[in-house]
Amino acid sequence: MKNPQRIVPVVVPGSVLIMGAGSVGCYIGGCLQAAGVTVDFVGRPRVLDALRCHGLRITDLDGADHQLPPDALRLHEHTPAGLEPALVLLCVKSPATAQAAAELADQLPFNTLVLSMQNGLRNAEQAKAAAPGLRVLPGMVPYNIAELAPGQFHRGTTGHLATRDSRALDAWLPVFAAAGIPLDVHADLKPIQWGKLLLNLNNPVNALSGLPLLAELLDARHRRQFAALVKEALGVMETAGIRPARLTPMPWPLFVLVLRLPTPLFRRIAARMLRIDPKARSSMADDLALGRVTEIDALSGEVVRLAHSLGIRAPLNETMVARIRAVH
Repeated sequence: MKNPQRIVPVVVPGSVLIMGAGSVGCYIGGCLQAAGVTVDFVGRPRVLDALRCHGLRITDLDGADHQLPPDALRLHEHTPAGLEPALVLLCVKSPATAQAAAELADQLPFNTLVLSMQNGLRNAEQAKAAAPGLRVLPGMVPYNIAELAPGQFHRGTTGHLATRDSRALDAWLPVFAAAGIPLDVHADLKPIQWGKLLLNLNNPVNALSGLPLLAELLDARHRRQFAALVKEALGVMETAGIRPARLTPMPWPLFVLVLRLPTPLFRRIAARMLRIDPKARSSMADDLALGRVTEIDALSGEVVRLAHSLGIRAPLNETMVARIRAVH
């Protein structure tokens, strides 16, 4: 283990089920297992085959490096019957939410706690509709996680996980903290989710650029395209009376202005924003590369839907949805 992250012993409330062992699911699940939590991973054959062959390696831009051997991993293509996890982390891509939630409802006990760690705004609601017997809470993952090699998942940016406040999570907060993935709770998660959506409007820009995140953000043309999408979305949100939480050191209007600066000035002013591992890339870039359905409808598509509900348009985000769909 290279530069291991210090693990503080804590009382673990029970086992965890990762529903969707992709980049986010493998990273969070790997961190929890490295901290002593029993973790079951449900995922696609491509990822599971890599984990069976190589094990699970979790790294980050701060130097942490955990290696879990193949025989230490509990891997499943579907939710096993008879499993009774104390916590489920729903990490599938947005288009698969309803199907995954229904599968969980078929196999898990009534009132099992499920935390939706997904992009977009509607996944927790969709999961509740598909699995009314489960206790579903919304969540948010702030950082970028890239699959660098088969079985290796790397956190390339900073931030804290977030969820809506619930006493059901109290016992889990020290566990997440000890695992190096702190979980912040908020009385109202919607402003946080809208703020994350604004940041995620860079995902399609990055995916189409073909560049790692850091290189893309240092390219003025791509950066200004990102700024235009954010500005348009902010206008739609303002019309709707939505105030997104500030997830960067600067207010959103200033964030847009800084994105539009010449690159040498942007590099200087946005130094904290650019604390990104050079290997990091968006999950949408991975989806396009692998021919998978993307989450564009949960990102730019959400802005378009909000605009339509107000009787206005969001043409830049409309165009981005069309471009990603055309590539896929």
